[in-house]
Amino acid sequence: MLKKAPAAITLTFTESVGLLDDSFRVLDPENRRVHIGEPQHAGGRSETARVTLPDDMGTGTFTVGWRVVSADSHPVSGALTFSIGKPSATTAVIPTQAAGDTASATLYDIARYFAYGGLALLLGTMVFSLVTGVEAARGLLLTGWWTLLASTIALLLLRGPYERGGGPAAAFDPSVLAETATSRPGVTLLVRLVLLAGAAFFPVRAGGRWWKAGGGLLTLALAGTWAAAEHASAGVQVPVAMVSAVLHLLAMAAWLGGLAALLTALYRAPEELPASAVTRFSRLALTAVTVLVATGVYQSWRGLGSLDALATTSYGRLLVAKLVAVLLLLAAATYSRRWTARLAAPVERRADVRERVLEPVGAAADAEVSGTDTSAGTGTDTSAGTGTGTGSDSGAETGTGTETGSDTATETGPQSGPLPPTAGGDPGAYRRGLRRSVLAEAIVAIVVLVITTLLTGTQPGRAATEAAASAAEAARPMASTTVIPFDVGTPGGHGKIQIELTPGRVGENSVQAVIFGPDGGLATVPELRLTFTLEKQDIGPLDAKLADRGGYWTSDTLNLPLPGTWTMKATVRTTDIDQITVSRTVRIE
Repeated sequence: MLKKAPAAITLTFTESVGLLDDSFRVLDPENRRVHIGEPQHAGGRSETARVTLPDDMGTGTFTVGWRVVSADSHPVSGALTFSIGKPSATTAVIPTQAAGDTASATLYDIARYFAYGGLALLLGTMVFSLVTGVEAARGLLLTGWWTLLASTIALLLLRGPYERGGGPAAAFDPSVLAETATSRPGVTLLVRLVLLAGAAFFPVRAGGRWWKAGGGLLTLALAGTWAAAEHASAGVQVPVAMVSAVLHLLAMAAWLGGLAALLTALYRAPEELPASAVTRFSRLALTAVTVLVATGVYQSWRGLGSLDALATTSYGRLLVAKLVAVLLLLAAATYSRRWTARLAAPVERRADVRERVLEPVGAAADAEVSGTDTSAGTGTDTSAGTGTGTGSDSGAETGTGTETGSDTATETGPQSGPLPPTAGGDPGAYRRGLRRSVLAEAIVAIVVLVITTLLTGTQPGRAATEAAASAAEAARPMASTTVIPFDVGTPGGHGKIQIELTPGRVGENSVQAVIFGPDGGLATVPELRLTFTLEKQDIGPLDAKLADRGGYWTSDTLNLPLPGTWTMKATVRTTDIDQITVSRTVRIE
């Protein structure tokens, strides 16, 4: 409630915000637009939004709709009202730009899902090929590249309508596109497009130090375009959060995209997939999981702020859902690792190199064989390495004898335990089991990816808690109003004193008091005094030192130092000799 039109409206946020051309809309009581100035930051401070107002706004209740872009690239909007002169009925509704357009927001979210999926498929397939030595499925690489390219273009076009709360048709507005291209989210999307263009010419199968360095830099840069425009770029510990976000994203892509590549190989040509390649990817997945857990714990702490936020915020509830999904994913991954170990075991056994050494016994043991052996021999060899053999030698001597053989083995791989009886030692059975477990793992991984995308578009629990606290603070009355009847006992010597304390809390308070006469209209009196006493703390009486402003009384010097229930005493004098003191209690917090 204001006595006259304010010069400007200033909003203050907990972090820096970006302004739009249409960040403010002010509507009068008849729902007509009020002509206002250009949105700007107050005093150059990035955490504020300010707009100037005209002098001739009139009286009544006005509605303000506002919309800005937070530091982590998400739109923030709301509405408020204020009154000039006195409150009035209003037909104004919250402007559409404050609520946002559902179609634009939905399309933008869908594009984000595809962007994460395309990144995982592109990077994961490349990493799978590099680690396992198996040639990457060209179809998966192309699918990942085209998906990420198309989704990035869609995000760039939809960014403007998403920020402004407009319809999808605004996506092709040149002025909107120009403003998007100069914003931080728009710049990161343009950088992503450039990196994707470079990735199109980057060979997947190559070698050398420079090739690996180039691939690593390209991968880090792609992941960085996400970290630079989302939650990690705002809040506490930004440098650490940026590194954590990049590592988290790369680990996710290596694991989930690698699963897609492994699953494709298991379905298309399982016999051609070496067991050693599966083992190497299993080790990579274990490393990725370790990185995901470490960075996920840090990001959860940073985003939540407190354990209470797990149940009280949307971010916390989504985080719990993701945790459950990740546990299911780890369970599926455990089964995949078991099948991987069983698949590798027969290969290691077959890799044993065995050498047979024949030791002649009996008559043949004393004979020296010389010359060239052209005879054909027959014999049987038992598993213990003993057997009988007959043969004729062309040379100095001929003879028959009984031979015993001993086996010596040089093992090229570690021995493994007994194979499960259900598989029968058949590598094909192991591949089928691995294919089933990887399929389950991939399905749960898609759920994890969807929840992760939702998390990146949800206000962090820490920020939501701060916003709720600010809203609760704002919802508290900004003024304390008390009405005290009085009667001095003379004709016309009765009425009411209306006293308003602003903000009605500990510290400096302003006081406004008016007196209503017997007819309910404003009345003037020669004197009005106001004192405050906190009896429990033996403080007071403190004089408010009211000054007559020609019909109402004010003071800006009242300081109430402690919270509690204060006794407010008002002494009103209606004539030179008639006065009365009345009191009421007032709660100060």
